[in-house]
Amino acid sequence: MKALKIFLVFALFMALAITNLSAAPSTDESLFVHNNDDRSQVDPPSVGITNQFLARKRRASITCNEYPRVCRVPGSPGTDCCKKRCVNVTKDRLNCGKCGRKCKYSEICCKGKCVNPMSDKRHCGGCNNGCDRGSKCLYGMCSYA
Repeated sequence: MKALKIFLVFALFMALAITNLSAAPSTDESLFVHNNDDRSQVDPPSVGITNQFLARKRRASITCNEYPRVCRVPGSPGTDCCKKRCVNVTKDRLNCGKCGRKCKYSEICCKGKCVNPMSDKRHCGGCNNGCDRGSKCLYGMCSYA
């Protein structure tokens, strides 16, 4: 019983320490842009909130429609901006070849074109996986039969 009390006190202490660490204000505010047009991020009125973590305002992130160079940063998913997101239109199923062009359920996006990897001879089983001459692509495999 004494060990259980010690464990509970220790757990409460750790929870309090974690809460205080997460309440520290961020030092790098250059990554965020204040966007006053977004009504979905309206802050609720603060009623006696004293903790900085609870009272901190939500900030809108940088989007590529305002700053197109964001998509050219190393580590970005792609260099094209579609609906405020950086995408690679040569590989993205929801933006294949251009923004908004969706591939069908059974298709994938290879080189900006929607292809069926189960039967396409140049993209058999995946992008750029071509079959040899004289062989067919069936069920995503070359020369299955």
